[in-house]
Amino acid sequence: MKFGVLVFPGSNCDQDTHHALGAVMGAPVTYLWHASHDLEGCDAILVPGGFAYGDYLRTGAIARFSPIMQSVRRFADAGGLVMGICNGFQILCEAGLLPGALMRNAGQRYVCRHLHLRVETTNSAFTGGLALGQVLQMPIGHMEGNYFCDAETLATLKRDDRIAFRYATPAGELTAEANPNGSLENIAGILSEGRNVLGMMPHPDRSSEALLGSADGLLLFQSMARSLATA
Repeated sequence: MKFGVLVFPGSNCDQDTHHALGAVMGAPVTYLWHASHDLEGCDAILVPGGFAYGDYLRTGAIARFSPIMQSVRRFADAGGLVMGICNGFQILCEAGLLPGALMRNAGQRYVCRHLHLRVETTNSAFTGGLALGQVLQMPIGHMEGNYFCDAETLATLKRDDRIAFRYATPAGELTAEANPNGSLENIAGILSEGRNVLGMMPHPDRSSEALLGSADGLLLFQSMARSLATA
């Protein structure tokens, strides 16, 4: 198996993600430049955090038109695994690979801290190695992490078990205080209709080693690797 990490002008978590996959997990991984159409035979694509194209216009709005994203769309449409982290989640929503949008945080402030999220489904390549209701600790770092969608889309996400993570207390309770950005129903991550695309605001790349305060993020990458190995 081979992982690919996209690199846009302004990406700042591409190296974190590459390190988690390669140095920590020991998987083959390569960088994929935004101006290329070539996915270089990768079996899974990571769209990392950062400020792609400086977040000009709005987060992810320019990145969606990059040559590499055209290839990522075709890859995802064919069933390929794609994970978008933070800015990557914003890009996937702008590109139409995931529904809804990421708006300004409810407090109008950049939020950067460790928090907890509850696993809402294990029915995906990203969460198959986790337990339903399991509480993970990961950091966030964003200004536009307030997930929103219309009532019909929300109903579809809930009906189809496509909400991957929700912000929660350490005990797994869903409270307003546990929600760092005002996200609809504490949503921290969602899946595509085909369940092969995940977008999430918390950073598994920044929580892949105990030295970083938590190694819970590595569980997601390991779950992806197991899914690819058994595919």
